[in-house]
Amino acid sequence: MPEELRAVQWTGTSLALIDQTVLPHRTETMDVRDVDTLVDAIQRLVVRGAPAIGAAGAYGVALALLQGEREGWSADEIRAAVARVRDARPTAVNLMVCVDRVMTRFDEGLDAVLEEAAAVQQEDVDANRAMAAFGADWLLGRVGVERPLRILTHCNTGALATSGWGTALGVIRELHARGRLEVVYADETRPLLQGSRLTAWELVQEGIPHYVQADGAAAGTILRGEVDAAVVGADRIAANGDTANKVGTVGVALACADAGIPFLVAAPTTTVDLATKTGDDIHIELRGEDEVLEWGGIRTAPAASRGHNPAFDVTPGRLVTGLVTERGVLEVSAGELPGERLR
Repeated sequence: MPEELRAVQWTGTSLALIDQTVLPHRTETMDVRDVDTLVDAIQRLVVRGAPAIGAAGAYGVALALLQGEREGWSADEIRAAVARVRDARPTAVNLMVCVDRVMTRFDEGLDAVLEEAAAVQQEDVDANRAMAAFGADWLLGRVGVERPLRILTHCNTGALATSGWGTALGVIRELHARGRLEVVYADETRPLLQGSRLTAWELVQEGIPHYVQADGAAAGTILRGEVDAAVVGADRIAANGDTANKVGTVGVALACADAGIPFLVAAPTTTVDLATKTGDDIHIELRGEDEVLEWGGIRTAPAASRGHNPAFDVTPGRLVTGLVTERGVLEVSAGELPGERLR
């Protein structure tokens, strides 16, 4: 995969987003020039993945300023528009952190806002590169085998989900670059198939051997000894190490604990929310019922059935063998907690 792949890119007057709703069948870019379109793109998962949403939100401040200038908004109206971007997806803390950071330069004008947004994006790429190296080193030492590793991952955590390179998929790419990766098991990730549509697409671009499997197959694959470790991303990490990630992650963690293999969470420090004490305090986004009651627009459940569609679940910190950030690895289940080590 070319390193320059960017899910989020500022064009000079607008925001270009790779439309992840049409991958892998088509590669299209959405040109975003107003706040309504950006909020819709975030909520429909045109852009998704906590770091990528954070970058989009950072540039969303610039979009609000430009739209406000075009349409004669007051400063308060522009701030209200920015608040709508900030609140577009409530679980992913990166969105709020990045918008808040750029807003510290709001009064300096558009150039300052764009400078800060670009810094957010570049820092994410640099962080991903650093955590990839730390994560690969830790996994190789922890698993302790001479042969290439077999890794399971859930959802999509690559260049499409970040500002570049990837978090959990960045660790996998690093292992591949070192010649220390045998195969990847990519969970399909119901109900929107970010694993089979997006992770598999990225793995194909990189030439990495992989299998796509049903989410329900993950635990069995782990318990049969076909996996050396699981590596996943995160949307919010509490001070005690409890980790919110795409729904289905906690089952992977439980299986890893039973099998005695590492469960590694890869996320930048912007995903660690020290103000959130435990996972009980993390707001879990409930998405539309149709995502689980329909398939391709065709109803698959009885008309009287209701849909329960949490977008995320929370893995307790006691199941997180390691948390890798751009600063290194914390062995959370052994008592190295983010709230104590990342302040």
